[in-house]
Amino acid sequence: MLMLVVSMVLAGARVPETEPLHLRINQAGYLPGESKSCIVFSREPVREKFHLLEAETGLSVLTLKAVPSKAPGWGSFDYYYELDFSRVETPGRYYLEGARSGARSGTFAISGKAYDQYPGLLLGFMRQQRCGYNPFLDVVCHPRDGRSFYGPMPDSSYVDVSGGWHDAGDQLKYLITASYATGHMLLAYELYPDCFEDLCNALGQALPNGIPDVLDEARWGLDWIHKLHPKPGQLVHQVADDRDHVGWKMPDEDPSDYGWGKNSYRAAYFANGKPQGLRKYQSEATGVSNLAGRSAAAMALAARIWKMDLQDPVFAEKCLEAARTLYSLGKENEGFQQGNSYGAPYRYGEETWADDMEWGAAELYKTTGEEEYLQDALRYARMAGTVSWMPLDTAKHYQYYPFVNLGHYALHSALESPFRDSLESYYRSGIEDCLLRAARNPYGIGIPFIWCSNNLLTSLAGQIILYEHMTGDRSYHPFLVEQRDWLFGRNPWGTSMFTGIPEGGEYPVDVHTSIYALTGKEVAGGLVDGPVYGTIYRSLLGLALNDEDEFAEVQNPFVVYHDDMGDYSTNEPTMDGTAGAILMMVHFAAQ
Repeated sequence: MLMLVVSMVLAGARVPETEPLHLRINQAGYLPGESKSCIVFSREPVREKFHLLEAETGLSVLTLKAVPSKAPGWGSFDYYYELDFSRVETPGRYYLEGARSGARSGTFAISGKAYDQYPGLLLGFMRQQRCGYNPFLDVVCHPRDGRSFYGPMPDSSYVDVSGGWHDAGDQLKYLITASYATGHMLLAYELYPDCFEDLCNALGQALPNGIPDVLDEARWGLDWIHKLHPKPGQLVHQVADDRDHVGWKMPDEDPSDYGWGKNSYRAAYFANGKPQGLRKYQSEATGVSNLAGRSAAAMALAARIWKMDLQDPVFAEKCLEAARTLYSLGKENEGFQQGNSYGAPYRYGEETWADDMEWGAAELYKTTGEEEYLQDALRYARMAGTVSWMPLDTAKHYQYYPFVNLGHYALHSALESPFRDSLESYYRSGIEDCLLRAARNPYGIGIPFIWCSNNLLTSLAGQIILYEHMTGDRSYHPFLVEQRDWLFGRNPWGTSMFTGIPEGGEYPVDVHTSIYALTGKEVAGGLVDGPVYGTIYRSLLGLALNDEDEFAEVQNPFVVYHDDMGDYSTNEPTMDGTAGAILMMVHFAAQ
């Protein structure tokens, strides 16, 4: 055997390693002037160099030495290295290859246009989540939503709450998530108005209408929030509950039964600031400010955009009036309202609200110029401070939602006072907390792996982007790039966390959705929940893989991810997660 190996070396052939090497890159690609790196891991020391090669010609443009990681690894792999090829800025398609082992990365681009098409794909996924008229399926679903509970009228009274978005792979609808998704899209448009295409009309059909698609999608959310807020003192916060979870189903043929027969009326829960639940599982609640504050923020943003950019003063005034009454409702009922469950213990357990009221007050001040809103925003900003998931290694499901305080950015842009420094320090404190956590793993990832970890990651990216806008300080930009790269394959599994991105790459396919389960159709642009701590994965009820784990070779007990329909904890694409990634995606497209 020794003579054979010597002969192979003399002949110039590659000698296979006794253990395989795994190379992890950002499959979506890199912008020319930014940091670029690959993670290499193995069970044995790596003693070879690597080449960066042009994909078209196979010519080597750079030889790299694998630099050992100073951070401890995860699971059964003991050796982690980094290959830094930041100096290469020439546009093209490339791959990395081990000089002796022949271990290869996937092919990737270096291009200033690497992210141009992706904001539109995320909006395409949002259209697929629409309730009411769904343009992806070309059907109308849940037209009878819904029948009231906890409202000012008798229970089971009809209220029109049709529309909105299905929350995830299931078909519930929440103001908790829809208010954030709507406001986030409007903020992304305000920051990058020239980076969104017009390919669809208001119904989501492939007919341009002269309005950027991101505003058409935000309008879908705004129209639903108007329905949920029919009068100044009324606000619906949830439509349907876990009675929805009766197996795979097409949304226009929903077999769930809320007491009025299958595919009929569904429960519509009013926010009353008190614990709710029609069976034994009760939510916790102290008020309605979280829902009312960020809904007010979305409405105030819309009032500016529809008045100034779209020249629609009628809709702008409607949104401004809703922003005022929603904000007043939140101010009169300070506290949080949570999601409701019915037969299962899981719910959205949001416990923060000052950040939402700060956001609402700041946006109203920017829209109206009224001093009262500015003073309120300052008060709520001090209350919110640095309260966040960022310094913590675990938290309850959606406890610190939204996962980025957009109020700090909104208020900062409205101020000309020393308090701007405080707002900057709040953001900086959270980013530094995440940097400390990132130093504990070779990927430089700064989040805890609680449920919906990808939402945390895009929120961290968003906070860094907004901090750069606030301060001009780009010292955290390499950290931002590392968080982005994780989402596109620079992770243990080598997979993107967005369905269909990049085309031809490794990305989630067997997602936990009825659409895929029943039709086999892939919908590009959806951000899946993402990896979770193994302790969380092993504690969840009713979770079982349908197929053999394709990532078994690199799986580890600490952080778990599966591309499997049976894993609702890591592989379910979510509406708010996808909407919350639009700012990050359009930021890199704008570069």
